[in-house]
Amino acid sequence: MSLWMAIGLMAVSFLLLAKCADWLVEGAIEIAHYLNAPPILIGIVIVGIGTTAPELAVSVTAALEGSPEVALGNAVGSVVYDDGIALPLAALFAVRAIPIDRVVLRSAALFLIVVDLVAWYMAADGTMARSEGGILVGLFVLYLLYSFWEQKRQPPQADGEEEGDRRSLWAVAALFVGGLVGVVVSSDWIVMATPVVAEAMGLPKVVIGLVVVALGTSIPEVATCIIAARKGQGGLAVGNILGADILNICWIAGASALANPLVVKPDVVNFMFPWMIAIVLTMLGLMRIGYELSRWKGIVLMVLCGVYLANLFMTNPGALQVPGH
Repeated sequence: MSLWMAIGLMAVSFLLLAKCADWLVEGAIEIAHYLNAPPILIGIVIVGIGTTAPELAVSVTAALEGSPEVALGNAVGSVVYDDGIALPLAALFAVRAIPIDRVVLRSAALFLIVVDLVAWYMAADGTMARSEGGILVGLFVLYLLYSFWEQKRQPPQADGEEEGDRRSLWAVAALFVGGLVGVVVSSDWIVMATPVVAEAMGLPKVVIGLVVVALGTSIPEVATCIIAARKGQGGLAVGNILGADILNICWIAGASALANPLVVKPDVVNFMFPWMIAIVLTMLGLMRIGYELSRWKGIVLMVLCGVYLANLFMTNPGALQVPGH
């Protein structure tokens, strides 16, 4: 595959990925309505799973095809871009400062910090084994159960959607399945094109995974945040990002390690995880100030993301290694 063909394939794949992820999320939300699922599972868990579906498909496919550097770089890089680009854009597009729910922030923040540190500890020895991936996936299941339990403690909320406005169940199922198939296919194309672009640029695959692939697969979160903010639903944007951050580490990195154990160079681990945790802590700290997300806080996060990118290209961390057989 030529360089220009690879670039063209990646561009088309990212566009298809964003559109199909939108169908997937829309279908998942309507299915949840049909099943009378709790609102928090619709807003945080189901939307979070839907918007991180591209990251999951790309990372697991990359791991199975022997490119763990793309798998881990995509998962960690997506957290950075969710916090440093998607969420700040929500703050910038919002009509007013986005209020932050104190209870949700405290519980989600603690869980997010813990899983980030656990993942860093697991990768610190140079390997993220299948058993460690299983632990991360187990933490993801605990997160789902906790979200459901927390919702049960809250008073029920009325569903604002009129029955007559809903699509038929068959139409919803077709939308969901079509989106899912599109996400998987376009993700496979991205993984095919990535090594070609990496070689042509003379960069390690981890850089491509941390920048191009991670940023591209974060398009659904970026779009969701902007649309939610413009509609005055900034809280949905914040919840989506917090959920996506947890999912990227627990579900996506964990599932990738389950698919194929990841062997990691120390300089890659010592670059990716400290930066990710620094950006996450900054985001949570800014949210804690006044329990709101204003424009100036969004600008701070964007600047920090820019510093991260500059350091990434100046440091040029070594590529991850494919596990030996």
